[in-house]
Amino acid sequence: MYLNCHSWFSLRYGVIPEDELCDWVLAQGVQDFVLTDINSTSACLSFIKHAQKRGVCPRVGVDFRNEHQQLYVGIAQNNQGYYELNRFLSQYLEQQQDFPLQAPNLPNCYFIYPIHALKKLASFSLLPQHYVGVSFTDLLSLKRNKSAYPKEKLVFLQSLSFRNKKDFNAHRLLRSIDLNCLLSKLPEAQQGQAKHTFYTPEVITQACNGIDYLLKQTQELLNNCRVHFKFGVQYNKNLQLLGKTQEEDTKRLKDLCYQKLPKRYPQAPVEVMQRVKTELNAIIKLGFVSYFLINYDIICYAQKKNYAYIGRGSGANSVVAYILEITNVDPIELDLYFERFINAGRSSPPDFDLDFSWKDRDDITRYIFSKYTHTALMGTYVTFKRKAVIRELGKVFGLPKAQIDRLSKGRFNDNQLDHLERLVLRYSKYIAGFPNYISVHSGGILILNQPVFHYAATFMPPKGFATIQIDMHIAEEAGIHKFDILAQRGLSKITDALALIKANQPQAKLKDINKVGDFKQDTRINALLAQGDCMGVFYIESPGMRALLTKLKTDNYLNLVAASSIIRPGVSSAGMKEEFIKRHRQPEKRKEAHPVLNQIMPDTYGIMVYQEDVMKVAHHFAGLDLEDADILRRGMSGKKTSKNQMQRIEQKFISNCLQKGYSREIIHEIWGQIASFAGYAFPKGHSASYAVESYQSLYLKCYFPLEFMVAVINNGGGFYGMQTYLQELRNCGGRVHLPCVNHSHFALTIDKQDVYLGLGYLKELEQRNIQLLLEERNFGGAFRSLEDFLNRLNVSIEQVSILINAGAFRFTGQSKYELLWQAHFQLSANPYQQQVNRWQQKLFVNPTKKYELPALEQNFLSDAYDQMHLLGFHVYHPFQLLQHKISSKLGVRHFSSWAGKSICIYGDLICLKTTKTSKGAYMAFGTFYDAWFEVFDTVHFPETYNQFPIYGMGIYKIVGKLTYAYEYPSIVVSSIEKQAVRKDPRFV
Repeated sequence: MYLNCHSWFSLRYGVIPEDELCDWVLAQGVQDFVLTDINSTSACLSFIKHAQKRGVCPRVGVDFRNEHQQLYVGIAQNNQGYYELNRFLSQYLEQQQDFPLQAPNLPNCYFIYPIHALKKLASFSLLPQHYVGVSFTDLLSLKRNKSAYPKEKLVFLQSLSFRNKKDFNAHRLLRSIDLNCLLSKLPEAQQGQAKHTFYTPEVITQACNGIDYLLKQTQELLNNCRVHFKFGVQYNKNLQLLGKTQEEDTKRLKDLCYQKLPKRYPQAPVEVMQRVKTELNAIIKLGFVSYFLINYDIICYAQKKNYAYIGRGSGANSVVAYILEITNVDPIELDLYFERFINAGRSSPPDFDLDFSWKDRDDITRYIFSKYTHTALMGTYVTFKRKAVIRELGKVFGLPKAQIDRLSKGRFNDNQLDHLERLVLRYSKYIAGFPNYISVHSGGILILNQPVFHYAATFMPPKGFATIQIDMHIAEEAGIHKFDILAQRGLSKITDALALIKANQPQAKLKDINKVGDFKQDTRINALLAQGDCMGVFYIESPGMRALLTKLKTDNYLNLVAASSIIRPGVSSAGMKEEFIKRHRQPEKRKEAHPVLNQIMPDTYGIMVYQEDVMKVAHHFAGLDLEDADILRRGMSGKKTSKNQMQRIEQKFISNCLQKGYSREIIHEIWGQIASFAGYAFPKGHSASYAVESYQSLYLKCYFPLEFMVAVINNGGGFYGMQTYLQELRNCGGRVHLPCVNHSHFALTIDKQDVYLGLGYLKELEQRNIQLLLEERNFGGAFRSLEDFLNRLNVSIEQVSILINAGAFRFTGQSKYELLWQAHFQLSANPYQQQVNRWQQKLFVNPTKKYELPALEQNFLSDAYDQMHLLGFHVYHPFQLLQHKISSKLGVRHFSSWAGKSICIYGDLICLKTTKTSKGAYMAFGTFYDAWFEVFDTVHFPETYNQFPIYGMGIYKIVGKLTYAYEYPSIVVSSIEKQAVRKDPRFV
């Protein structure tokens, strides 16, 4: 009988997975044990589920500790006791306070103090349900002095943390990692003991000879403890009722649908009305009314606050969701199956993903927490990764950095490893996969029927929202299903761009950004798509996507939806991407599709492109009903489905196809296509949702490119680096200026066509000084000179030098060297310059003494190096910095006359993507600017890539063959060489 068992969720302490712990203890012949992780109930639900499967009575609790000092072990008598323990634990975890030395009086819980804690308990008496625990090593002391302890309060409390020596060694390594110390310096007080291991029942019984009451009282305590949960997808613990009754909620959902239907469908056809009726019946029958109403409530709040949002996920397949404006994707237009979202075989709540701006998501979360009572963020566990563990263990063993790097990168010979290196590799393999620390799920929020403490404890991450100690996998099995409230920068780019347009072009006529239908018909916007001119545009700006759009000559919404999906690995790896392009560009190729598949998927020329296509093929080609078709889709996509279900559906698929007269060859070919592609396929609703947002961004890029690109940069960019987006600004007609004390703010600002880099881009400029500068400029007006600046602001010479070297005082017309001398003179003349009230203008300002300085040379090269040091990039033409003149002036504008020929071109690297071939060799795809800042792509096959490696960003001389694929050019590289740049003249 073990009242204190630790799993690996006693983070950086325990080493045994909770299910293995259960199996291992049972294998030793012990039925009575309690899982009590240190300050955690993360493993409890999983442990309970596994114990119930094994027919064992599940018992759980918590080992309460301050730092490493064990205070007491709490054990739940029942589910209410489990709730009480979680609530007590959460109270102190959320407030990040030490636990009290005296355990609380919880009606449905037992608390056991280790015997060594009795001295600390002298000031109070034990409560009725509080006991004193005697470990195996304490038994001899108890026998010698039985009268020293309250007999009726004693139980056997043996900690079980390790199965063997290897477990104990791994534990000590974890403790060293946690404390960031050498293994040899690990304090004994901060680690467990080797004796916290298993003793057989026979050994324990023999050791307790003469004090049999100890085991009897322990067994009586255990007999009073049992926590039970039901697991399975059929259980739904989410909030079920928003109004007073279920009928009231149902009526509200129906009323909302029919009231809002005319906005989406002014003259709704019979097809739409029937679809609404069908969906509502399914939603009501399956008990998902509250799920729709909660999501509707969230987006109503977002609309009220003018927050941009995107509703995506399989929810885009629902016409009810479209009518309620939870999504902007019309499932009728796109032929999206509702059964992909909800069907009679589904008992778990459906899946909406609501995306908000990264600036607005926290406020949405605050609203949810204030509106709904039983809420928490979903937790997630970050595990130890093999390479990271190697590094950590290398430090624990005190290995030099060079050795750690070699082991981490796998660059070693087994025969040349010493003893410590072998230990690092051995235990890194063992520890890899252990939970390392608990974090917050990227977007999951729980809105439950009852307090979250019924399921697990909570903690408080820096964002300030209570977060449950379990992850989504065990949560869903217990019937706890998350709402996905996600953040993305694409929406912030749109809202920020709209604000910039209103400020910079107040006379401009802006269209309603939500009327995407107008954008879909705009020929100018569609021309950008066809040309692949999409830099900065959400989801479609990458080189691969730009190439695909150009090859497809994508010029409409449906083609963009398809392109968003066929770029995915599943479609590409199965060869369907190339086949799709062929059939799109060459209509005669469409006849090669199987007639039935062509009839099922005419929009994609008989090619499976979306997850929904699996359902369509299964339903129309193989005659499966839509419920079985969705089970097939889920199973092929890696979702949880039983093995028996998948075997049944495969047999039915084949049997139905044979009855339809298809040959076994075509049946297995179609089944193989489904199997190879479904796991990576994109839901059509996802693609359609992304395409809507892409069109919104394209509208802004097309008609307001400068404001849009400024918004892109101010929101962290996207696929490319800062310099690439700045160049795109210039390509769109913008004039990019260095930071200026009179024009710049923290981020980029725009004034007509002039764009000023923000002061925040100066890496070494303190944020406090930026704030002071902006406040002073706002209060006292523009700075007239450096002298005026120094008189009005109390800034150190180091900080002023950053501004001067960055060119922030160029409005003075003086060179930066003159300005640096002036700053030193003025600040050294009055080193204690301090303003009592910086908002109060000085009545008299003593002029600074003027000195006649020799001519000081300033050139673009030293300026460029200053900019690279301060900003991380420079604003000059990159070819100006080359050490030698370029030998070829060929550019993208000349490509048309060089097709199929070998060419030499110079390019400034934008980005490089490496990938593995089917044989495991590495190759690469590059994207470059030519001398005129036009973009071109390169292909580096394995032999060339290995012979001519790419050494980071810079300008390269590229030799290769210019090829065209569907009018899209790329260079198959035969050689590539990085070009040397001129040195900083000040250090030559």
